[in-house]
Amino acid sequence: MTLTQDTGAEATPVPEGHVRLTIDDRVIDAPQGELIIRTCERLGIIVPRFCDHPLLDPAGACRQCLVEVEMGGRPMPKPQASCTMTVADGMVVRTQHTSPVADKAQQGVMELLLINHPLDCPICDKGGECPLQNQAMTNGRTDSRFVESKRTFPKPLPISSQVLLDRERCILCQRCTRFSEEIGGDPFIDLLERGSNQQVGVADDKPFQSYFSGNTIQICPVGALTSAAYRFRSRPFDLVSTPGVSEHDSGGAAIRVDTRRGTVLRRLAGNDPEVNEEWLDDRARFAFRYLSSAGRITRPMVRGADGVLAETSWTEALAVAAQGLTAARTGGIGVLAGGRLTVEDAYSYAKFARVAAGTNDVDFRARPHSAEELDFLAAHVVGQGPETLSYTRLEAAPAVLCVALEPEEEAPIVFLRLRKAARKHGQQVFHLGQWTTPAVERTSRSTGAAAPAAKDNLIPAVPGAEAAVLADLPAPVVEALTGGGVILVGERAAEVPGLYSAVSMLAARTGSAVGWVPRRAGDRGALDAGAVPNLLPGGRPVTDAAARAEVEGVWGLAAGTLPSTPGRDTDEILAAAADGELAALVVGGLDPYDLADPAAAITALREVGFLVSLELHTSAVTELADVVLPVAPDAQRAGSYLNWEGRRRAFGPALDASGVLPDCRVLDTLAVEMDADLFTQTPAAAAGELERLGPRSGAAPAAPTVAAGSPSRPSSPGQAVLATWRQLIDHASLAVDEPALAGTARPALARVNPATAERLGLVEGEQATVRTPRGAITLPVACADLPDGVVWLPGNSGDSRVRALLGAGHGDLVEVTA
Repeated sequence: MTLTQDTGAEATPVPEGHVRLTIDDRVIDAPQGELIIRTCERLGIIVPRFCDHPLLDPAGACRQCLVEVEMGGRPMPKPQASCTMTVADGMVVRTQHTSPVADKAQQGVMELLLINHPLDCPICDKGGECPLQNQAMTNGRTDSRFVESKRTFPKPLPISSQVLLDRERCILCQRCTRFSEEIGGDPFIDLLERGSNQQVGVADDKPFQSYFSGNTIQICPVGALTSAAYRFRSRPFDLVSTPGVSEHDSGGAAIRVDTRRGTVLRRLAGNDPEVNEEWLDDRARFAFRYLSSAGRITRPMVRGADGVLAETSWTEALAVAAQGLTAARTGGIGVLAGGRLTVEDAYSYAKFARVAAGTNDVDFRARPHSAEELDFLAAHVVGQGPETLSYTRLEAAPAVLCVALEPEEEAPIVFLRLRKAARKHGQQVFHLGQWTTPAVERTSRSTGAAAPAAKDNLIPAVPGAEAAVLADLPAPVVEALTGGGVILVGERAAEVPGLYSAVSMLAARTGSAVGWVPRRAGDRGALDAGAVPNLLPGGRPVTDAAARAEVEGVWGLAAGTLPSTPGRDTDEILAAAADGELAALVVGGLDPYDLADPAAAITALREVGFLVSLELHTSAVTELADVVLPVAPDAQRAGSYLNWEGRRRAFGPALDASGVLPDCRVLDTLAVEMDADLFTQTPAAAAGELERLGPRSGAAPAAPTVAAGSPSRPSSPGQAVLATWRQLIDHASLAVDEPALAGTARPALARVNPATAERLGLVEGEQATVRTPRGAITLPVACADLPDGVVWLPGNSGDSRVRALLGAGHGDLVEVTA
């Protein structure tokens, strides 16, 4: 859009692709096809509206944005909705600021909207931040001609466990229904009835079970949709708002944290067009009660001579931890950082391992992993930022291939961008997976429905055979990816030998950009911070003498201090601890039940000579630890994450941080007790030192070239190959004490195709048992389009805790019985 001076405007040529019009006596050039209301916004002219939202398709439902329009010198017979009418050359628009006709029309619409709207303002959650309140004052009449009794409904109506509906407050703007259909793709909420009986509701047999339902609460312009967890808890003017970043996944979504009297009461989506736009998934929005859960650790604990953990002072706990770690130095110390860390905390773990423990035995990967993964990350991911691959480029790509990634479950903000690209721009989104999941359906190119049938964008593969399938993709997929395509690969690729190598070769063959999308928020930053056994901060190889010398210079160490041999990964560290090859472990946010072999991990933690745990909540690690040091949650610390793009997402404390310490401060003090200096007393100090180090120089190392592995094959009639990944809302440790959120979790089902069900004697809806020598899981059966001989289980939902109960993972053989 071009602002044109009124004087001599006719002499100025109209830019190509633009039209010239007049709004409130101001001449303006605007892009063809732009809505009048958008042009007004850019002029600073505010036109009242309720149904209009810049990220939703126009609806013209509320009629509050009426303006007077002239075309060719002739006024239109009635005021027009500026949210549905596009600009045209020679158009003259008069808003309520210059047109009595538009002003009267807007006042009349407001009067109609208030006929049945209740006087709930004193008790309504929206009171104080309500567009209807505000616009009734600025664009409404002082009195009403309607004195009849207002319509009432029983309220609230729970349309899900976390979204409550007050029907008499609804003004039928359709924001919620349009969001569900257009953005989320799960249209369980819709307009019911007709005429004066029309209302928002859900079908009796289809509850509003959406991963994005909280957005309908936030965009509702009245108090019709409210949060079950926040309802009647506070008034907006009592809240203190702090910008934040979601800690639940690697999307890096901007959030707003609202607190009152030292308690987080709600979280809202922040407005960040380059990342999450204005949307947020429900886990990031509602899962914050872990801050005050019963399992929260607030005091240091030391295990006494009686074998019982007892609370103690920071001074004593740090002294005991330092004494035990110092004695263990000669026997070896392993450092397991975990994936919940900020960049600054991960950097502190990496530095603690090298400086205080004198080892490269440090790894952040608290999940199944591989050496091939480290080579892939060093070649394609370390040091890359949004200038290489961003949400914007992802949306603009002609084709995207998701490998070992279920975006709606593991990266919901990425999913929303993929769905937008498929729906708005016709992007081809291919999924290398096992069955047509909701994400596969909702990112298909068939955009006529919210959840279209999609069989053309799933590339089926037996678990374990993904690398071979990727090496022999159909020609149309390769052609679509060639020249501007994007390959998104998830952390589950580490469970399939050769898959990361196949991704590298496909990217080289097609020229596609590669994006690594881990599930945890801290993984990407921990990689760049050097919390891995083969890389120093900035992606510098530990085997490179020049790189070690560079780090030693910044850290103030004598030449040759840093170890030059790559360390052990997480599994190897635990195995060494179990075998007595390591004398001590320092463990951050690690859940042993997320690892490939939880039983072996528990054994290692039990057998190691000395165990120090830095943790938020009680866990399987703290139960075995000799010293437990509590650390600050995100709401009480400053720091930053690197999201999957490599974009730094900084945040500050939303609550009083006195009495709690971030990991970096705890590790710095612990190192001082061990006669080593980390200089990471604050997140700012750690971030400044990491910035001085900067990224590695020179070319990236070669990509891995691991041969594709062979999938497991059932050897008996009752066997099947296991496919599994975690669902978004499950038994995650940061989603504790959230019953309203848990109510919208997808059910835990054992999925097979009809042929496999018949062969195994399974009946849809009946129970089936999946077992290994370690244990068994019993779930209802559901049929899906999986490959023959494959059974899918959710990783950590309901009674399905695959790693903990079965000791098995993606691609392993399991027994299945009715």
